[in-house]
Amino acid sequence: MQEYVNRQALIDEITKRAKLFIDEFHSVNNLHKDVFVNEVDRTPSQMIAYQLGWLNLILSWEQDNKDGKNVITPTPDYKWNNLGGLYQSFYDKYAEYSLETLIEMFNHDVNKIIQLVKSYNDKELFEQGGRQWATSTPSKWPIWKWIHINTVAPFKTFRTKIRKWKKIRGIV
Repeated sequence: MQEYVNRQALIDEITKRAKLFIDEFHSVNNLHKDVFVNEVDRTPSQMIAYQLGWLNLILSWEQDNKDGKNVITPTPDYKWNNLGGLYQSFYDKYAEYSLETLIEMFNHDVNKIIQLVKSYNDKELFEQGGRQWATSTPSKWPIWKWIHINTVAPFKTFRTKIRKWKKIRGIV
């Protein structure tokens, strides 16, 4: 897994990968946002909904932690062995939004994640135990790893998926 020398390196990578990912959707017609194609397991709107879901989970974990609540990851309603159900809840939550609105929401939420990263000191961000929610699994990852695995990593993976979707649909 990619590691970061400092907070700014993480912010720069989130910014870069988020832009590369979301820019792929500007050539997708809103009428096709819910179209499945062979070889790609999600529609364009589902790809963005997945990202929005995870971004907002991280933000909610942090807020709940600040409010003194015991955070259960991923959510009290979904356990790690039922991520399919969690993903479906993301798709359902964002299903009625236009592609343009989903793009705006994504950009807004990425900025909120960047502000969150800026708010941490180096110890909180890079060492184990920075927040209760980050230690809620046996791996006890530092916060940076949670953020990487739910931003940079899927931004790369889903960029490949949307590019494949567009290629199959004949969109340049």
